Amino acid sequence: MPLTAGIVGLPNVGKSTLFNAITKSQVEAANYPFATIQPNVGVVEVPDHRLDRLSELFHPKKTIYTTFEFTDIAGLVKGASKGEGLGNQFLSNIRLTDAICHVVRCFDDADITHVEGSVDPIRDIEIINLELIMADLQTIENRLGKIERKAMTNKDKDALHEVATLKKLQEAFEAGKPARSVELDEDELAMLKAFSLLTLKPMIYVANMSEEEISDPQANVYYQRVKELADSEHNQVVAVCARIEEELSSLEPEEKKVFLNDLGIAESGLDRVIKAAYNILDLCTFLTAGEDECRAWTFRKGMLAPQCAGVIHTDFEKGFIRAECYKFEDIDALESEQAIKEAGKLRLEGKDYVVQDGDVLHFRFNV
Repeated sequence: MPLTAGIVGLPNVGKSTLFNAITKSQVEAANYPFATIQPNVGVVEVPDHRLDRLSELFHPKKTIYTTFEFTDIAGLVKGASKGEGLGNQFLSNIRLTDAICHVVRCFDDADITHVEGSVDPIRDIEIINLELIMADLQTIENRLGKIERKAMTNKDKDALHEVATLKKLQEAFEAGKPARSVELDEDELAMLKAFSLLTLKPMIYVANMSEEEISDPQANVYYQRVKELADSEHNQVVAVCARIEEELSSLEPEEKKVFLNDLGIAESGLDRVIKAAYNILDLCTFLTAGEDECRAWTFRKGMLAPQCAGVIHTDFEKGFIRAECYKFEDIDALESEQAIKEAGKLRLEGKDYVVQDGDVLHFRFNV
């Protein structure tokens, strides 16, 4: 299942503009026949200069980037956890996401009315966070109502452990703190997985600012406040201009480069959001290269070679023999697999090898 970030935000903060840019930039369905793209889902390619370089060297028939999904989460407004707006309709969508991208308004514009009457990104963040906390509190209290009496009566060890963990979270939620702020061990996190708690998901703040200010976000006072808050929460913040992203989404790659250079911006905001999502979810990329296809594949940091083989096909994992492996940096410098072999840079790795970001792999397997 592809990894997904849910995009949330109050009305008139630029969420819809940013999502329009994402859906315009999304992949061609023909290249990804297994991706069912829903109207509220945008599937975008993850930019990777290493894959571009491999394509230059191998001249493959196809180049396939790895992908990331963004889901537009509608209905998240003040009072949503109590049934305001679209009420709890947003919950089922947001629970399925791996991370949350919270778009906050960091620009002044008299022509665009803010739902709260003024621009204050910290207040907006607190409104959304409170709705997520209240939804999680309801989940925890529902579970406690079912299990607490049984745990106390039967003195069941697992049930008592669950109650203790849920009580710890209940206390945090009642104090207005997210689940991310609670110290939880591996057993507690494993037990909580079934609840899909919203405030346990990693958060990226997307600071939407004006076209004039995007080239120097640090000069924007609103951005500074969001950055300070994000740092205190160990979350990430990415500065974007949703209007520029919408313009970029209709341009060809070369036109995009020229447009960004003219603005004095190194890379698009959408690319930075994708990279931040990768980073916050501990994701990496391994590569496969050949005359037929050069391709990037997503895996979680710490995965072993057979597990990464399984990312390509389950048969590869079942019948794994070994992986032929070299670093991207080596082929970038030496420019051919023959030169890699002659320089002694090609390695044979077994079942215990921990795959690294940027490894170029060829799996040997027997089914």
